[in-house]
Amino acid sequence: MSDDRHEGAAKEYSNGEVTVVWEPKKCMHSGICFAGLGKVFNPRRRPWVDLSQASTEAIVAQVKECPSGALSLKGEASSTVVEAERIVEVSPNGPLLVYGNVTVKRPDGSETKHHKVTAFCRCGASGNKPYCDGSHRKVGFTG
Repeated sequence: MSDDRHEGAAKEYSNGEVTVVWEPKKCMHSGICFAGLGKVFNPRRRPWVDLSQASTEAIVAQVKECPSGALSLKGEASSTVVEAERIVEVSPNGPLLVYGNVTVKRPDGSETKHHKVTAFCRCGASGNKPYCDGSHRKVGFTG
């Protein structure tokens, strides 16, 4: 089991059949994980992931629903390339969600490729710009 105190470091959780990787810096706090499997993913508990609370099949299915890619399965990770058009969705009172393959180019010329869903900050309060880190909830962003 991992310790949840190191907010920037990736953490791994295993039940012996599957290992779930959580990358906090990617997390946009959509809540889809705990809305779907609240006994496994509980942000009020430490550690917040307990894979003993559901079947491996249910856990795998729920992890694949993570829109930011912050949750992934070890060995499958975020290298999945989406073969689809890009779709941009404005999340009410939250981030701008871009579905599909996206390359983000920073002012220093470095590039990061994303292949599932990328959540961009709209409120300006993110500590991980240009990406959403859930700060919109803390600052009461509406829009």
